[in-house]
Amino acid sequence: MDQSVVRSLRGQVADQLTRQRQEDAAAGVLPMSPEDERQYARAVIGQVLDTHARAELAAGRRPPEPEEELELAEGIHAALYGVGRLQPLLDDPAIENIDINGCDRVFVGYADGREQLVDPVADSDEELVELIQLLGAYSGLTSRSFDTANPQLDLRLPDGSRLSALMGVCPRPAVSIRRSRLSRVTLDDLVASGSLLPELAAFLSACVRARKNVMIAGATNAGKTTLLRALAHEIEPSERLITVERALELGLGEFEDLHPNVVSMEERLANSEGQGAIGMAELVRRSLRMNPSRVIVGEVLGDEIVTMLNAMSQGNDGSLSTIHANSSLEVFNRICTYAIQSAERLPTEATMMLIAGAIDFVVFLERRNDYERGGTLRRMVTSVREVNGVDGRVLSSEVFAPGPDGRATPSAPVACLPELVAAGYRPGELGAGYGNPGHTPANGYPQGFTSGGFAQPGWGG
Repeated sequence: MDQSVVRSLRGQVADQLTRQRQEDAAAGVLPMSPEDERQYARAVIGQVLDTHARAELAAGRRPPEPEEELELAEGIHAALYGVGRLQPLLDDPAIENIDINGCDRVFVGYADGREQLVDPVADSDEELVELIQLLGAYSGLTSRSFDTANPQLDLRLPDGSRLSALMGVCPRPAVSIRRSRLSRVTLDDLVASGSLLPELAAFLSACVRARKNVMIAGATNAGKTTLLRALAHEIEPSERLITVERALELGLGEFEDLHPNVVSMEERLANSEGQGAIGMAELVRRSLRMNPSRVIVGEVLGDEIVTMLNAMSQGNDGSLSTIHANSSLEVFNRICTYAIQSAERLPTEATMMLIAGAIDFVVFLERRNDYERGGTLRRMVTSVREVNGVDGRVLSSEVFAPGPDGRATPSAPVACLPELVAAGYRPGELGAGYGNPGHTPANGYPQGFTSGGFAQPGWGG
């Protein structure tokens, strides 16, 4: 497909759409809805392509074949409303990540772990920057600049994928796109994909219903956001959710049958004069004044951690968030690092006390190569740690630890077990929707457990 033809015809379609908008405004006609405009644009694209074919014939050149004309139509529509030449990559369900090191160095990562160099997504680096600038202007809640004065950009693409771009600080513009292949995901889906065992799915579901504060940890691309969505979908539709993110990604409000009452907040960057910025910490504080049933922070990366922990420890139970860490135990050190760098300069001792009063469970995910399946990548929950208190440092126990295949299995008694049982959890059973019942005594507890949550030595995986 000749991209110069696409750009030329796109300009003709855009001009006609602009004229139609101006005529409608002059006549007092209500503007078209976004969906109506897209349908109208397809009709205009057909007319422009027909004119183009006639012009080619008149000039003695071969007009586009039907297949070529269809490709041109999709290319023009993608240039107008999609992401240009990135669109075919985003339409491929097998692609998980897209890394662009300049317009002609495009690497895609597939769900099975393969990486491949593919065709350029632009004819020049300047055209690539122009595409990113266009996306920044129309994606998210506010326009985001991408230029020498603002050389970094984070945003959510129309399909839910997360884009991060840089320029000026590297020899060529660099773009990374993390695909969001699972938006309406449930714990059942994660069980089916092998990310966690049915017992853990039932446990996590009860944690959400019992309004436990859960921190999801893991490395980059470990599946933290996917698990966060699955846990959020366990929340009752009657609850009011406030989400706080750097760039809109969770999209919980897109499913009104699951969450009809959602307010999504997005960090706002400063304008070209350095004014108007609203950071994550301020948004978390603001969310507490919006009558939330639960506050969900998409990703903790800075000083918002202190505000969030304060909110969790002051009665806003049932909060969810994600954080980067190398293990479930290392999460506490990571939080201390963020807290000491915050505006409050919270010392380690105070942070440990705050963690103990705010966080109930830490869920840790890993990416592992499954060599039995040809080296394919697997994302799995390998550890769940319960926070038990503080004594100079955070006291915790690993209630789910890696089992024989790496996935987390029960390994220690749960201190808050009665609350989880009241929320529907049955230790040792797989529970409704999670498989066949296991062997459980009549009192509903696994061997060695009592209603007090203590176990005899030797129980565990």
